[in-house]
Amino acid sequence: MRRTSNRTEPRLVAVAGAVLGALVASGCAAMPDSGGITKVELSQGSADKNLQARVFPVAPGKGAKPRELLTGFLDAVTADEGYDTARKYLTERAAATWNPDAGIEVLSATQIPVDQVVGEADTTYSETVTGQRVARVDEKHSYLQMGQGSNNRTFDFTFVREKGGEWRIDKLDNGVIMNETNFRNSFRQVERFFYTTPDPSAPGPGGAGQEVLVADPIYLRRRVDPLASAAKALVAGPSGWLSPVVRTAFPGGATVDKVTVDDSRIAHVQLGGADLGDSTGCRRMATQLFYTFADQGKGQVEKLELKGQRGSCTVTRTDDPGVGPGALAGRLLQAPQQYYQRADNGVLMVADDGHSGDPVPGVLGKPHANGTPAPGTVAVSRDGAQAAAISDDGHQLYVVSLQAGATTMPEPVLGSPVKPGAKDDGFTSPSWDGRGDLWVVDRNPQGPRVVMVRGGRTYTVPVTMKTGNTESPLQGVQALKLSSDGTRVALIVKPSGASGSSLMFGLVQHGGTPDAPTVRITGVRAAAPSLTDVASVSWAETDQLLVLGKETDRPQQLYYVSTDGSQSTDSQQLQTGNGLPSSPQSVSSAEARGYELRQPSPVLAVAGGTVYRLVNNQWREAQLADKARSYFYAG
Repeated sequence: MRRTSNRTEPRLVAVAGAVLGALVASGCAAMPDSGGITKVELSQGSADKNLQARVFPVAPGKGAKPRELLTGFLDAVTADEGYDTARKYLTERAAATWNPDAGIEVLSATQIPVDQVVGEADTTYSETVTGQRVARVDEKHSYLQMGQGSNNRTFDFTFVREKGGEWRIDKLDNGVIMNETNFRNSFRQVERFFYTTPDPSAPGPGGAGQEVLVADPIYLRRRVDPLASAAKALVAGPSGWLSPVVRTAFPGGATVDKVTVDDSRIAHVQLGGADLGDSTGCRRMATQLFYTFADQGKGQVEKLELKGQRGSCTVTRTDDPGVGPGALAGRLLQAPQQYYQRADNGVLMVADDGHSGDPVPGVLGKPHANGTPAPGTVAVSRDGAQAAAISDDGHQLYVVSLQAGATTMPEPVLGSPVKPGAKDDGFTSPSWDGRGDLWVVDRNPQGPRVVMVRGGRTYTVPVTMKTGNTESPLQGVQALKLSSDGTRVALIVKPSGASGSSLMFGLVQHGGTPDAPTVRITGVRAAAPSLTDVASVSWAETDQLLVLGKETDRPQQLYYVSTDGSQSTDSQQLQTGNGLPSSPQSVSSAEARGYELRQPSPVLAVAGGTVYRLVNNQWREAQLADKARSYFYAG
């Protein structure tokens, strides 16, 4: 789910820094590697209206030399159509075998060496394109951000002189290459949605837990059948990374035959290869399609009709909001609840945008008394019924009821041993998923671990990262934040001896039974590699994080980072003006509650005990009677 109110896509935002606009071409071919900066945006109801650059392909000119052909071919693959014109630059054999859908190599810039002399008697010729790889988009349209290491790539093109004397490209790699500027102009980020897989260890009748939709970001052409291409990508199944924790309602062999949207904002989808006679199965498929379409523009699609073999069905966002993206994030279809801790006595307060705040029910809503443990970091569960509290020294973890009858602190559910002389040890980063599980990091130097608390019992969670074909334990986890759907986790990692900390994403995989649950974090991969020191993370939507961090030789700033690991470059900044210091003590954001909440939740920040809310991209001081130690949303 993207931030729909005033945000445009692609959702790449560097925050509180220089505006990173999209470079736009003024001619008919692809955009150059240099030029002016302007704003590229989508309107609410169209996938390409108001875009200030369109790329029209140009067929090869008569008598064109190899270098001219290569430049024209690289322009043609970025065009706002299919690849028909690009294939005109190829020999008949190459045009038949080249597969442009094999993936996209995104380079910081495409460089072609100085042209060699082409003799009149030459019949073959080779050219090379080089560049620093920024990212790769695979055959399932998933974006993979490259790290900061060496990513120099070389691509070879072989030309032949055909009968009649015209040169054509005869050999090239499958897929396409383009510079980052052209990629941002030609492709857009889209979310497709899949259902969470059942959790066999979930408590309650039948286990499984509540099923909700999870966002799977991909990149598709901006102006080439945007809804149809999104539907086809959805039916093709989830990305390789996300697939272990999600499932789809579409059967194998299903095809999208036709997509139209009428004047009433009703999308009509004709599905082939799927029996829609079962109304439940039909509605499950239609719901996936509806949210995938609704993500592409606020108000563009308000209802979806799915037709196929032996049946049809319709869905809207109000039919079953309990499965929508972010349905487990907190108060469904209501503004998310805000909390803060008073700086003077640690009392936990509940607040909103309209009033100063009231103490929460129970012991955490009362001043700390002598003889009881002083609360340090606090996190409130998504349903607001309980809170996790880490003791002020960081070595005890409590789960505390937020009910009026709770008058004393319970026994700790977990302890971390105190090590003399140890720095940065103990518990950190309590985080609740939407299913009621509590997560925490234990930084005990003698036994660091990630722990899940469920039903008063604790489970150590292995965290592994794949290197090549080998899964190995990930060391140095300092903090974490769980998504509300419980399938993904953001990790702040600082290996021993490292000078900074980095951001990573992992998948949460549950197994076992309700009596003997198992859980692990797998598929860990790096995100936002340009950030060299990450201080905190908070889920801002179901598909992106708000990150407080810094790049090399730059001050600490706020960034949006997508779950595919890409750092945002939207032209709309998160500003640090209006008196907010550049290094706030804490920041927090909230996942949206489905598409009913049209306005994104304000970003919250505390600096010098003063609370700020970022509303409509402006920092505003919250009118509270108390100084605050922290200010945060549930979760």
